[in-house]
Amino acid sequence: MNELLDPLLLARWQFGLTTVYHFLFVPLTIGLASTAAVFQTAWYRTGKAEYLRITRFFGGIFLINFAMGVVTGIVQEFQFGMNWSEYSRYVGDVFGAPLALEGLLAFFFEATFIGLWIFGWDKLPRGLHLATIWCVAIGSIVSAYFIIAANAFMQNPVGFQINEEKGRAELVDIGALLTNPVALAAFPHTIAASFMVAAGLVISAAAWHLARNQHLDTMRPALKFGLWVMVGSGILTTLFGDQLSLAMVATQPMKMAAAEATYDTVCGADASFSIFTLGTPDGSTELFSIRVPYLLSFLSTHTFDGCVEGINDLQAQYQELFGPGDYTPIIWVTYWSFRWMIGLGLAHVLVAVVGLWLTRKGRLPEQRWIWTIAIWSFPLSLAAMIVGWVFTEMGRQPWIVFSQMFTESAVSPNVTGLEVLISLIAFTLVYGALAVVEVRLVIRAIKKGPPEVGEPDPETGRHEPATTVY
Repeated sequence: MNELLDPLLLARWQFGLTTVYHFLFVPLTIGLASTAAVFQTAWYRTGKAEYLRITRFFGGIFLINFAMGVVTGIVQEFQFGMNWSEYSRYVGDVFGAPLALEGLLAFFFEATFIGLWIFGWDKLPRGLHLATIWCVAIGSIVSAYFIIAANAFMQNPVGFQINEEKGRAELVDIGALLTNPVALAAFPHTIAASFMVAAGLVISAAAWHLARNQHLDTMRPALKFGLWVMVGSGILTTLFGDQLSLAMVATQPMKMAAAEATYDTVCGADASFSIFTLGTPDGSTELFSIRVPYLLSFLSTHTFDGCVEGINDLQAQYQELFGPGDYTPIIWVTYWSFRWMIGLGLAHVLVAVVGLWLTRKGRLPEQRWIWTIAIWSFPLSLAAMIVGWVFTEMGRQPWIVFSQMFTESAVSPNVTGLEVLISLIAFTLVYGALAVVEVRLVIRAIKKGPPEVGEPDPETGRHEPATTVY
């Protein structure tokens, strides 16, 4: 019973639950804002009704998602003070800086222009109104960078010094914090993956209507857009992920070793990429694996004769540096989350490639099962991002700030396990209800389809939006 009411365990579960739930909305917000901006730009340049209808269609879904993301994101800030007060006390001066920049600059910038975009359709000049949605898209991306910079400090702490008298870390170089090599590598990887998630929603929504042979004028271009963005952003995600792996090897070699279940240091042909591995229950020895020779060496060092440090060797090094203890993350979690991240993302790109082939030269497949796959493929890239986040955070364990603070030292000392359990249950119930609301609203918006627009202006031949857009 005492283990079930362990404040550390429950606080970790609560943070994982609320963060994963909030993360469901983040990539969609980033990707759909840019999607709406692209299609509104197409309407601005051509005046064609179908582009205006697509803008309003995906813009409406974006607003639903943005509102839900704001509601769930507020909880994240409070948790640092409630369940993780020791963490906030020790590194709040450093970690809080990029969060403050995100809230004061990026988020309010984004929220302000969302308001102008919603209510400015019939009040602002077309060019100025178009600029507002691009500001929203830019704001969402800048906001993501500040959050990634904060997380990168936990992976690779820079720009700080320890105040021994006060017993805490203090920010001394904001430039170093914001140009953390891990942040610079993780940012483009995350943004490209977010475009994959948004493209997945565009593909699924368009496929639902095209399978029913409706809204062909709008859903054909939307489907093509989604398919091409999925392929393009999938390629970019892979390339940027390669750069992120190099940064990970340089700053957190244990995470890379755990991702590959590499127990002993290997070089050259022995530094192979394991497609499947089984190890002993204590995770110290490999029993069976299926491997690709040289691939791990290339991914880790960009050479075919490079060496990759193993879990056992790194464990010995860390014990010398930081004292006795177990410095290995949960191997099966890091190993399989890394593979599920790659596999799910590649599966979604494959769906898009096949979709481009099947819809070439304006064709539309007649087989129902093809459309069914397209519709239900949406969760693939979103799930890939979620397990990628799990890998990033679990691979850092047992540190909450790598090399500086253990996770077990960061939990609030005066919060009881029962208090955390009650809030965990409450959050689970509330978030479950919000999930039902979100899914129903999005499905209803998708099924409703793109709104109609009036007749074109007799003088310009352009279609104009209605006074009430959303």
